Amino acid sequence: MTNRMDQPRALDLVGNPIHVGGVATGFEATLEYRISDGHHQVTGTFSVGGGTGEHGQFHLAVDVGHASFQVDRLLVQVFEASAKDGSEINAVTVPVIYGPRIVPGYYGYREHKVVKGDTLSAIAKSYYGDASLYSRIVRANPAQISDPDKIVPGQVLRVPIGS
Repeated sequence: MTNRMDQPRALDLVGNPIHVGGVATGFEATLEYRISDGHHQVTGTFSVGGGTGEHGQFHLAVDVGHASFQVDRLLVQVFEASAKDGSEINAVTVPVIYGPRIVPGYYGYREHKVVKGDTLSAIAKSYYGDASLYSRIVRANPAQISDPDKIVPGQVLRVPIGS
């Protein structure tokens, strides 16, 4: 079995701290993590299992509040440093969407099921009181919205909520 990340899942909408969990093994039970937007990163190490070859569960709450991320999409990575040469091996990478970049004071999201006649502007007006903030919904749903003028009944959209 290789390393596995169960949380977060691909394109999850996450806040701060970012919770990272799964099952893994590493040389002398040590693994590393990196959360990055390609400009800034937060890194660290953690222990898992009892030693080399033994798998164990892990859960981290990584504080990224001090990072100056410049884009919404982050990469959450867990990997082992090779005992042979220090290279990264057994890496697992999961892309996520960072809610605090989308809405001030982000603390979660609501789900909105699209019905006939809905528009992103109308949805934004309903949740934010301002139709022009529809881009928040687009940014929070990159796998579902490729054209802001095309949403369809039955889609379940995440609407990021902040303070």
